[in-house]
Amino acid sequence: MAIALRKPQEIEKLRAANKIVGGALELLRQNTKVGVSLKELDAMAEEFILSHGAKPSFKGLYGFPNAVCCSLNQVIIHGIPTDYKLQEGDLIGYDIGTELDGWFGDAAITVGVGKVSAKDEELIACAKDTLYEAISAIKVGMRFKELSLVLENSIRSRGFVPLYNFCGHGIGKKPHEEPEIPNYLDGKNPNAGPKIKNGMVFCLEPMICQKDSKPVILGNKWDVVSADDLRGSHYEHTVAIINGKAEILSLA
Repeated sequence: MAIALRKPQEIEKLRAANKIVGGALELLRQNTKVGVSLKELDAMAEEFILSHGAKPSFKGLYGFPNAVCCSLNQVIIHGIPTDYKLQEGDLIGYDIGTELDGWFGDAAITVGVGKVSAKDEELIACAKDTLYEAISAIKVGMRFKELSLVLENSIRSRGFVPLYNFCGHGIGKKPHEEPEIPNYLDGKNPNAGPKIKNGMVFCLEPMICQKDSKPVILGNKWDVVSADDLRGSHYEHTVAIINGKAEILSLA
């Protein structure tokens, strides 16, 4: 497995691509209101990305039809935007990728529409808090499997379970690079596999289910739900390892 080590100037190019992702996500957060359609939100983010000189990298990637993955309620990841209009109490996840000058950005958030249930607030907090907990735990020399275990323990300690078969990933000149970073320990030994080094850039993205980790892909071949058919959540940042610590690149 060859995990790229980026030079400082390359990390700055990745930061520029990711900053646009952060801005687009913040725009969607502010416009997550009752009555707005998923297609309107998708178009809003695409226009923002293009206006900043970048391309929406998900559009056409593996055949995905839109700029933004809009994952509604039970859909945890990869939701296709539709004409559905947001309603009070909905949960909506946005996952956005950009390409700027040949470098890629990627991040995601989950947002409640108006007033949501206490359980749904816990679900969103699990994804967000797990992400930040994992980022703060990263050190040079730590193994990626150890990081996966941190993610899993954080999710399970909050009473939820990680979605299986989908994972975080490296990012750079391609939207998905080595390594794969599951949100759970794959195998039994966390002290195996590659170590985290300065210059590595990767995406962490906790994907949260309530009871069943098994994924089910719906008929449109994109929307991923849990086998329990309960609501899920998803948060993601792109981070770079600089001076021994993880620095978030995908902030607005």
